[in-house]
Amino acid sequence: MRSLEELSPLETLEIEKGLSLVSRVKLSLTIHPLVPSVSKPIDEWQLKRSLIDFLKNSTFPSVTISEEDIVVRRHRDLKKRKRDEPVAHGSLLIRDLGFLEGKKKKKKDDDDDAKGLEKKFVEWRKVLVEKMNGIEVNLEGVKYTLTVVLPVSDDFERLKKDWEEFYAFGHPREGRREADTMIVRGVPSRWFAETRVSSKPSMLVAHTIFSTFGNIRNFNVAEDDNLGKDADEYSGDLVSGLYCKIVVQFEKYNDFVNAMKAFCGRSMQKEGTRLKADYELTWDKVGFFQNSRRASDHRDDGYRNETAGYNTDDLRRKRFRE
Repeated sequence: MRSLEELSPLETLEIEKGLSLVSRVKLSLTIHPLVPSVSKPIDEWQLKRSLIDFLKNSTFPSVTISEEDIVVRRHRDLKKRKRDEPVAHGSLLIRDLGFLEGKKKKKKDDDDDAKGLEKKFVEWRKVLVEKMNGIEVNLEGVKYTLTVVLPVSDDFERLKKDWEEFYAFGHPREGRREADTMIVRGVPSRWFAETRVSSKPSMLVAHTIFSTFGNIRNFNVAEDDNLGKDADEYSGDLVSGLYCKIVVQFEKYNDFVNAMKAFCGRSMQKEGTRLKADYELTWDKVGFFQNSRRASDHRDDGYRNETAGYNTDDLRRKRFRE
């Protein structure tokens, strides 16, 4: 895997087991009616077409997206909606960012090119959010206004500022003064499973993949059946075990930072499939592994429960069993 310090925000990063991290821009949408008393369900198809047309005709450079990259989640019950609540919320994904790359430079200029491209990308994204935020759309005679923001989880500089301020203002855990643990939710369990053995995520497979970003102190992977259950819409029941949650504690701060930057603003893709996993990325504020150890010690009267999470030594001993 190439040096993460030289990675441009538009570059696809190939990792392990046929997985890669593919650049994209994700924007969060909140939709309010101009007349608060409106109780008519929003027309999702018309909303999507309006957004697609706006990005194609009202932005420069022109942006092309598909209907599949716009997700709209309607309020559960509009009759019970409070006047100041939105009628819907959702997300918009821009996956084709090739128009920002321009002409390729010589290899000796790659470092400067990556830095310049990152600056150009961040500025373009900022202008796009400002242009889209507050736009009005007319759907079947009903006017709506959109609030458009860049999620914190997709803004690396805001994420970094959050963890730096967290530790700067008196929140050290276990004697640490720097963040070191990343959390990834919403990746398919089967991508981290042992081939032809199980569809459940494998600790060893997942550890092998994430260890490409640096030495790992503690690691946990588990099925994530709670993903999306707090959403305020009818989205159907998630199939149990479909997605997993991965928690990685790195030994070195720089490895944690590089991994967070690599995952931020990207989706995961598996070789041989068009499916892209638009995972949730955050960092650990609550001491996940410290709490897991305490819980397992309590349950087992002092004997550590191996399902609570492996440390690096555990995995080094078991790696050759794959």
